[in-house]
Amino acid sequence: MIYLDNAASTKIHDDVLESMLPYLKEQFGNPSSIHRYGRLARKATEKARKQIASLINADPSEILFTSGGTESNNTALNGVVMKKPSNQIITSQIEHDAILEPCKKLSQNGFDVKYVSVDKFGMIDISELENYLSENTGIVSIMYGNNEVGTIQPISEIVKLCHENDTIFHTDAVQAVGKIPIDVKELGIDLLSISSHKLYGPKGVGALYIKNGIDIDPVILGGGQEHGLRSGTENVANIVGFGKACEIAKNNLTENISHMKKLQEILVDKVHKEIPKVTLNGSTQSRLPNNAHFTFLGVNGEDLIIKLDEHGIAASTGSACSVNTQKASHVLQSMGFSHEQITGSLRLTVGVNNDENEINQTVDSLKNIVSELRSVSPFKEKYSFTFDN
Repeated sequence: MIYLDNAASTKIHDDVLESMLPYLKEQFGNPSSIHRYGRLARKATEKARKQIASLINADPSEILFTSGGTESNNTALNGVVMKKPSNQIITSQIEHDAILEPCKKLSQNGFDVKYVSVDKFGMIDISELENYLSENTGIVSIMYGNNEVGTIQPISEIVKLCHENDTIFHTDAVQAVGKIPIDVKELGIDLLSISSHKLYGPKGVGALYIKNGIDIDPVILGGGQEHGLRSGTENVANIVGFGKACEIAKNNLTENISHMKKLQEILVDKVHKEIPKVTLNGSTQSRLPNNAHFTFLGVNGEDLIIKLDEHGIAASTGSACSVNTQKASHVLQSMGFSHEQITGSLRLTVGVNNDENEINQTVDSLKNIVSELRSVSPFKEKYSFTFDN
């Protein structure tokens, strides 16, 4: 198999798995226990906290362990609005469902939720955000890099606007951490969500960065673990793996960015040269280095996925978390895409384990598959369109 769905999940790194094994076998203690087994488990979790903090230039005390990106996002939103006496929340139209669904629930409970629009490249309207900001705004949540089209938002500018209006800023950085440099201190970010399995760590563990001085209410109550902000016995083995994955990501960040960017450029160039009636979606100027999101006009994206899978290639049309809802991409809808343009979309996301030969094989297969599908589904020229980026 050629795996090009790294935005959905990544293969666990061998060194990460090796680091976890002792905490699944011999070192099985509860971090809250005061005996030797417990102390060793606590020491391991604190080491991981330092490794994760180091990747984003945070203090270890600012890292809260969670079960993943979804919990981190829910904790950020609910934790702030339960603490801060404000009734307005601002987010964007292209957020992951892990932000949109909690916002929907909060709206039903009386909160005023504003959704900032985006342009045809998936970039938010800064002026619209500025107009929405008021003394009633409790939190602004804008994702760092979009999980479908890869567009990176102007986070520094957004943070500045928020802080000028005495508003807390959160970013869902699940797709960005470990793929691009992120310095929370330099950017001034208040809250940031991370997921382990997006950066070659285990599933079921993540973190929420909470800047010192930002006060949130706990969402999960119980025994008071994680400084009272997230009760429940820590998942030590997964936390250890998560920490190791962050350490590896930091040590290899420059090399990994260069590798993924090269593959991305080869992929985009080869697709454009060899397959007609195709567009690259999202920003070409401000984009995650591993993402290539295309529209193949006259072709159904799900048919593409099935055919590619038959050729031993794993890809997707968009967010894996939304696949069971069978709904059209809200991201592409917000970017102004027609039904036909959305239907023909395909997301290919490269990773550190991919190579140039795999990219060439993929495009060769894709060329034949698109041609085959178009031959049995009459291609309508009226769906032809171009974007100037």
